[in-house]
Amino acid sequence: MSTIPLDYETLRLIWWLLLGVLLIGFAIMGGRDLGVGTLLPFAARTDAERRVLLNVVGPTWEGNQVWLIVGGGVIFAAFPPLYAVSFSGFYLAMIVILLALILRPVGFKYRSKIKDDRWRATWDTVLFIGGFVPSLIFGVAVGNVLLGAPFHVDGTMRAFYTGNFFMLLTPFALLCGLVSLGMIGTQGAAVIAGRTTGPLAERARTYGSLAGIVTILLFALAGVWIAFGIDGYAITSTVDGNAAINPLGKSVELTRGGWLANYGLYPWMIAGPVLGFAGLAGAVIGLQARLRLASLLASSVAITGIVATAGLSLFPFLLPSSTVPEASLTLWDASSSHLTLFIMLLVTVFFLPIILLYTAFVFRVMRGTVSTQSLEKNPNAY
Repeated sequence: MSTIPLDYETLRLIWWLLLGVLLIGFAIMGGRDLGVGTLLPFAARTDAERRVLLNVVGPTWEGNQVWLIVGGGVIFAAFPPLYAVSFSGFYLAMIVILLALILRPVGFKYRSKIKDDRWRATWDTVLFIGGFVPSLIFGVAVGNVLLGAPFHVDGTMRAFYTGNFFMLLTPFALLCGLVSLGMIGTQGAAVIAGRTTGPLAERARTYGSLAGIVTILLFALAGVWIAFGIDGYAITSTVDGNAAINPLGKSVELTRGGWLANYGLYPWMIAGPVLGFAGLAGAVIGLQARLRLASLLASSVAITGIVATAGLSLFPFLLPSSTVPEASLTLWDASSSHLTLFIMLLVTVFFLPIILLYTAFVFRVMRGTVSTQSLEKNPNAY
């Protein structure tokens, strides 16, 4: 261990940050596809317009899922106790998300194979479900993390989840789901407005502006609810960032509005909610002013701020326990070994730039406006 140039505490912090980057990356990149799918039955009125939307995101949606896959892999390798509890406890919710995501590639491939109105309408519904359901449930999951999950850990470090799927559908969790749905819808509208023209782009601007305004209100309501309506968690015992993992080796107390404590301890964290509100406002202004790139960048900033707000509020908690608070999983007691984190960091330093460069190359190649005329010239269009 002494040969590793970074101490255990620093590596844990680095991987907490990298996990946040991956989740934000998926929300921004995957949000393009999920948002367009969610807006499909509203922004597009004709078969030609729906084909345009499919081809706006069709060539790049598979690459965008890399962020989700890598994020899940990081949870598995860097924070195995978190993986064990969340992927088993939220199993049914994750199955619903996966089924919805699986519907999307099938819809892309088969939707235009047959020139039949009922056939295509069915696949349009499938694509809508594939965008709407994950956007909502991802937010519901974040809401349940803030509320705390019903699990405990025994003396042998085995985790036991005692909840069920319907326990996840609380009012606050559903509010977080609506915030997620709104920010993803705004992102999808910005993509449509930036890549299409005519009535399709105009409707996207209308729906995107509405989604942005509603999300501002919902995000503010969630903040008030967190301050006055739910308990936050705080570690009251001494924390050793270099100690071996032991979720039961700490004491935790709950206080009303406790999730706001970090903003007093680390004032710079206020950048999270500020970016969320400013990004949403910028997206609405950009859509109304027909600033294509500016509205998409502002929407991405909003997603960054909203996701970061959840992570910064929870720090250092990864998954609080609502039944046995002392068993809550934190950054300091739910990570892999010192050596594992270091080897993973070396691999990440090598591969992450490659992924970023390839992503930039693909989006550069696929840039430009998509229209019914361009689809007629492309025999490989969806």
